[in-house]
Parts: sequence; structure tokens; C-alpha cells
Amino acid sequence: MEQKEIIQHRFQQAGLELTDRQTEQYAQYAKLLVEWNSVMNLTGITEFEEIVEKHFLDSVAIGFAEHVSRETNGRLIDVGSGAGFPGIPLKILFPHLKVTLLDSLNKRVNFLQEVIHSLHLEQIEAVHGRAEDLAKDLRYREQYDLCVSRAVANLSTLTEYCLPFIRKGGFFVAYKSGKVEEELQNAKKAIKVLGGAIQRKESFVLPGTEIDRSLIFMKKVEYTPKKYPRKAGLPSKQPLA
Repeated sequence: MEQKEIIQHRFQQAGLELTDRQTEQYAQYAKLLVEWNSVMNLTGITEFEEIVEKHFLDSVAIGFAEHVSRETNGRLIDVGSGAGFPGIPLKILFPHLKVTLLDSLNKRVNFLQEVIHSLHLEQIEAVHGRAEDLAKDLRYREQYDLCVSRAVANLSTLTEYCLPFIRKGGFFVAYKSGKVEEELQNAKKAIKVLGGAIQRKESFVLPGTEIDRSLIFMKKVEYTPKKYPRKAGLPSKQPLA
């Protein structure tokens, strides 16, 4: 089976139909990821089928795909985007989204800009900066309908990074693996202080795999107090608890 056929087949297994252009974009993205990974550390996953499974399908996970198309008016920020996950796969699947990819490492931002250019993606930008700083900038603060993050951090820390970007009534969706109950319990105070409320948790096995995933949906119900996020380093070193 050719690469494009593999992409279409795996997405169909997940109940998602792709256009030829979308299939081509995913294939080109995988190619760029492997090429750039040979000179800089973007991902430990370099086998094509694993990229499709663990990066592309994970980024557009089933119930979440429905959530994006139904409940966002269009502005999405991916905090700690890294090699572009989940922001770029979501942009390919939902071209109407206006996407900001935020990452603190300039080399990764250069890669993201190359992907945007090569895939001819529109209404998407890659921004170099720290969430603690950018969330204080009025061009970004409380400007987004949806924030997503697959970054590796505890939920309290992630919430402090992400909720300040979301408008009141918008959503933050945290991608997590394994059991999340204890993490959710520990993050309750942070979520409330920062203006959020847990809406639901969706746990599932990634289609066609044995990989357990959880998506935590938070709704922004109050404005985030101006003092948050705290200065660089504090959200990770001293999570709100």
C-alpha cells in the first residue's frame, strides 16, 4: 500500500474522509518531518505508519474532531507546538481554522514555517516565544476560541499556560495519555483560579492501535486574573495547587 493510501485508510478507520489535497498535505508533512529530524531533534517517531498513527490521528482524535468543527468559530492556538502537533494536522483537516503555533525554540519555529510554506497553508502563523510572555500580550491574550496542547507538563502548569489565551466561552483541550484522574484532582484549584471549568473528559483507544488517550475539555467561564500566567519558569516549578 502506498503512503497516500495508508493515510486515507487510517483516517477512514477513524471515520474521517480526506480530500486528495489533504492526503497530499499529510504525506508532504511526514516527508518534511523525517528530513528535518535527521538534522534536529523533532520527534522519536520516524516510521511512516507510526507518524500517521501517533502524530496525525492522535492530533485529530475522533470526538475532538467533532468538537472543533462544531464549537469553535475559528481561532485556535497550539501552545508548545513542537513539530506542529496537534495544530498542523488540525489545520489540514479543518482548513477554516485560523491557527497560531507557539513554540519557545526558534529552530522548531523555522521548521513549522517551512511546513506552512511547503503545504501552502493559509491563515496560520508560527510564533517564537514563551507562553508566559505571549499570554500577557493583548494581541494574543483572550483572543482564541480554542487552545490545544500536547505538551508534556502537569495539568496545573498547562492550564496556567493555556487558559489566558482563550476568550470567555472558549475551550482549552489538553491531550493526555494514560490515567488522568489524579492529575485532574490536583489541578482543580488552578483551573478555578484561572477562570476555567472542567466540561468533560473523553478517554479512548486510538483507532487501529492499543494506545490509550484522554482529552480534557475545559470551558473558560471567567476572565483570567491579570497576574496570570506568572513569570517564566514559575508555572512549571511551582504549579498552582
